[in-house]
Amino acid sequence: MLDNLALGFAVAASLENLGACLLGALLGTAIGVLPGIGPVTTISLLLPLTFGMEPATALIMLAGIYYGAQYGGSTTSILMNVPGEVSAVVTAIDGHKMARNGEAGAALAAAAIGSFVAGTVVALLVAASGPILASVALAFGPPEYFSLVFLGLIASAVLGGGSPMKSIGMLLGGIALSFIGTDLQTGQQRFTFGIAALYDGIGFTVLAVGLFGIAEIIRSVESSVTGRISNAKLSTLWLSPTQWRRITAPTARGTAFGALIGILPGGGASLASLGAYALERRVGRNGRSLGTGAIEGVAAPESANNAAAQASFIPLLTLGIPSNAVMALMIGALMVHGIQPGPRMLDAQPAVFWGLIASMWFGNLMLLFINLPMIGVWVSLLRVPRSLLYPSILIFCCVGIYSVSYSLFDVALTLGFGFIGYFVVKLGCPPAPMLIGFVLGPMLEENLIRSMLLSRGDWSIFVERPISAGLLALAALALAVMVGGAARSRRIGDGDE
Repeated sequence: MLDNLALGFAVAASLENLGACLLGALLGTAIGVLPGIGPVTTISLLLPLTFGMEPATALIMLAGIYYGAQYGGSTTSILMNVPGEVSAVVTAIDGHKMARNGEAGAALAAAAIGSFVAGTVVALLVAASGPILASVALAFGPPEYFSLVFLGLIASAVLGGGSPMKSIGMLLGGIALSFIGTDLQTGQQRFTFGIAALYDGIGFTVLAVGLFGIAEIIRSVESSVTGRISNAKLSTLWLSPTQWRRITAPTARGTAFGALIGILPGGGASLASLGAYALERRVGRNGRSLGTGAIEGVAAPESANNAAAQASFIPLLTLGIPSNAVMALMIGALMVHGIQPGPRMLDAQPAVFWGLIASMWFGNLMLLFINLPMIGVWVSLLRVPRSLLYPSILIFCCVGIYSVSYSLFDVALTLGFGFIGYFVVKLGCPPAPMLIGFVLGPMLEENLIRSMLLSRGDWSIFVERPISAGLLALAALALAVMVGGAARSRRIGDGDE
């Protein structure tokens, strides 16, 4: 592992990759500060720009945006009670109360230090667990991969939040969209309706930019977020010895909890921060004081959301399974560069694999210095008029999509998916499962066909092989949990009536 890390640091320490890491950290912090512009939207918008980059450089920059957003979201949560990121909503509960009590500097320092510690520890976890999981995954054949992808789809629906049935519906919609185009097995056209522009299928960037970028702009135009900066002085951006002692255990618990949630399909930074806050309230020494301006209520969720953001790279790099929408975008970025994420990536692309892991240490160190001294700069971003910001982003989206394929049809399709993304959210359907289904659909189909060829059409191959049977059993358990939870919610609703 030390030899591999040496390779990774050599890749990450190049001038080009350090610049990409810094750019990603800066962009991530900025979009974390700005309400309504999250990492999914930003990464989907920037995907076209990464096509001309080296694979390691592109991935380092996009990863920096993701975990950088977890840092930036805490700044406006603490100072203005305006969470820039969903994962920072919990931070605002105690963080803003600390700011109003004159402890804004301590709250910001606790958030930054907790995020730094969590990111550093989880980067080491990714480095240690990656080769182990990759070697285990090499024992997988087509039936095991089919069962693994199926489990990932079910788990993302169950754990993704909201109505599981709506999530499954969006998953199926994403899988159906992935079938559009030419069938590579038979050469037949599927669901193209005679439109030549669809013969190669729907582009990943078209769906991602429309579903998240354009739709987010439409939703953001509807809402105006305002906030008032706390009058607390920010002359002291550090912690007292007592505050250091108080954040030690919450940071450790938040890091461990966030890492676990980040690995799970459907897990994410927002779920990790909420769960870590609830855990701290239950088991923390000062749990009862949470909600009154306790520093533990800042350290625990901020550690958890950054740990979850970086731990989600483990299933992506080792198994090729995205645990959330951002990781689905990362798979799209890798595939654009001709790289298939999964267990063979460790041998086929060691520079990309280890370069990304090593860059996390550089990125977390950069973010520590970016966030504390530059707080005034990030808060001033909120003064940018939305009337200038959103039209600029919209133009950027259209130009970026057109530059990929030089097709006005793709631009129109992107705008169409933007309206679809807007309306499905209005109906209470999460758009992330559609993107995950779109990414995993071809993998599901390919491994199903290969399994059927191996068994000559015998479906029992999926239950005769122990690993495949175990994964399908977990998927069945997840479905049972989903159905039971939906039935219980329905009974509670009927009882209230």
